[in-house]
Amino acid sequence: MTPDIDLSPEVARARAENRPVVALESTIITHGMPWPRNLETARLVEAELRQAGATPATIAVIDGRLCVGLSPERLETLAQARDVAKLSRADLAACLATGGTGATTVAATMIAATLARLEVFATGGIGGVHRGAEASFDISADLQELAASPVTVVAAGAKAILDLPKTLEVLETLGVPVIAVGQDDFPAFWSRDSGLKAPLRIDDPAGIARAHRMRRALGLPGGQLIANPVPAGDEIPRDRIAPIVEAALAEATAQGISGKSVTPFLLARIFELTQGQSLQANIALVRNNARLAAAISLELAALDAK
Repeated sequence: MTPDIDLSPEVARARAENRPVVALESTIITHGMPWPRNLETARLVEAELRQAGATPATIAVIDGRLCVGLSPERLETLAQARDVAKLSRADLAACLATGGTGATTVAATMIAATLARLEVFATGGIGGVHRGAEASFDISADLQELAASPVTVVAAGAKAILDLPKTLEVLETLGVPVIAVGQDDFPAFWSRDSGLKAPLRIDDPAGIARAHRMRRALGLPGGQLIANPVPAGDEIPRDRIAPIVEAALAEATAQGISGKSVTPFLLARIFELTQGQSLQANIALVRNNARLAAAISLELAALDAK
């Protein structure tokens, strides 16, 4: 069996003409933002990529087909849909096999990007080791996928709701390069500074593209995480967001929320506690990541042309 992959006409043209294509996830649309901001943001991110010279490929499963690139109509339908499955490595195949519809997480998007031969993926923040994981064993499949799928993932670090020191430790154990851009600090999603140093730093898209190609030349599996901080004017400083995150985490624990429901609950609660500022920062950082991802994809295309 082979999965049914539907390339949008725009993505198919770009692929046929060897032009850069950047993957985008879809859980940010279905589980990360409220309507209609989710659709507005998806359109803005796709526009950022086009303006920077790359073709956007928003990825989702629709009626049992793996869609790489969504038409404007499909994008709007997905943004308004209810009870959409949140797909990761564990349930992607089952959703496809049973004709289901689902939005792809970072891990599932990396799998789909690899199948579609896409090398660069822009997202908001990756999942990681949840706080209290020493008891719950709650660790995102995103980390293992970064070690398996050969995709460069541009993110504003890992989500600040996570245990960031443990997340970096697991990434190191898995052999995933964590490369900060423009600073030595590892960013923490809404904040530029997590209080932790990033293991590596490369400030230019050309250098990041060469590192991606060198991993392939060395026969190393997996991709690399590019930690691109939220623009300075849009961040929520760490000393302000930290107590808000702690309060939201305490509420989730008190309400018995666990598993895949934790992140959507926390994002929604933090949105309320910051009076919407967290959403504004989220939108800004995703657009910023799209611009960098486009630049990296253009550099990869230039390397291929040599």
